[in-house]
Amino acid sequence: MAETIHVEVVYALAQRQEVASLELPVGSTVGQAIEASGLRAKFPEIDPAKNKLGIYAKLAKADTPLRDRDRVEIYRPLIADPKEVRKQRAAEGKVMKKGGGEAE
Repeated sequence: MAETIHVEVVYALAQRQEVASLELPVGSTVGQAIEASGLRAKFPEIDPAKNKLGIYAKLAKADTPLRDRDRVEIYRPLIADPKEVRKQRAAEGKVMKKGGGEAE
């Protein structure tokens, strides 16, 4: 009997997350786990070539070999660039401070 590993593949949506628990042969990769999970059929927007992938929040490539009990995560693209959001907040904060009254 061939040895197997147990892994989870997770795809988080805005309101919920989809989790697929799998049993795969030893030596399986992140990409193979995603294919075996069935999540790509359910969510056609998932593309391992475009979406960032990870194992327990650490970035990984599709050809990364998995270990028993790994959690493969498929990340959605960011809606806004965090650096731009910070710049906008900082600019708004400066405008608000200038609008304050004179100190006496």
